[in-house]
Amino acid sequence: MSVRRTLPQRGRSLIGAWCFIDHYGPHDVRGGRGMVVPPHPHTGLQTVSWLFSGEVEHRDSLGSIATVRPGEVNVMTAGSGIQHSEVSTDDTSELHGVQLWVALPDAARHCSPAFEHYAPEAVAWGDVTVRVFLGSLAGQTSPLPTHSPLVGAQLDLPAGDPIAVPLDPAFEYGILVDRGALVVDGTPVPRVDVAYLPVGRDTVTLDADGACRLLLLGGEPLGEQIVMWWNFIGRSHDEIVKFREAWQADVITGLDDGGRFGAVDYDGQPLAAPTMPGVRLRARG
Repeated sequence: MSVRRTLPQRGRSLIGAWCFIDHYGPHDVRGGRGMVVPPHPHTGLQTVSWLFSGEVEHRDSLGSIATVRPGEVNVMTAGSGIQHSEVSTDDTSELHGVQLWVALPDAARHCSPAFEHYAPEAVAWGDVTVRVFLGSLAGQTSPLPTHSPLVGAQLDLPAGDPIAVPLDPAFEYGILVDRGALVVDGTPVPRVDVAYLPVGRDTVTLDADGACRLLLLGGEPLGEQIVMWWNFIGRSHDEIVKFREAWQADVITGLDDGGRFGAVDYDGQPLAAPTMPGVRLRARG
């Protein structure tokens, strides 16, 4: 499958604590392998899985087994270390969604791993349909915990008059257009692009040319530098090296007891970490 990585970009590493947006599909996976991601590690982040079509089974080293479907969310907190697999189900004919990461602040990034699944209610907000999977918007609040102030929501807009969406002035925002044509405060935003809104705004005007589906992602600026490499988030090059060494020693070449990352009930081999680059990783933020 082809995947569009819309964050990080050369000029922007974070939107609030959101640090990673992979947008994929729609892909016809009939007769193909679909999504097959063997067990792999994470540190210092939360993964947020959101689908528009298809089904993906999640398994992790906490023993969690959960299938995420359109309009539902899986949130996995890696904290000090976890591993998980993601495989689309045999019943999936089309796969379409986003994989999101949230960088944990320094005070929370060594917390114990956790996993939550939630199906937010689709709520009519005027002519807009809103599904809030993290944080609060339009009178709806997700019960899922976050470690910094965040919002994540799907908005489905009909064609019609421009719509004013209230914003938190303390947040910066990204608007990912998944379907349709959208104009944000008078500026066209092509499909699969992300519009950026800095802090200080209390509203944004959205004008859909036909039915439009978007994700609104926002949060207070993290205010910290992070180092992100492969599936790890740390604070220095040397810390990333230690995460990689632990994964390779405990899981890839070790006795598969998992060490800090635990073990996943999975029929297959975990992913080996790639070789570290020949230059030191730089912190960004």
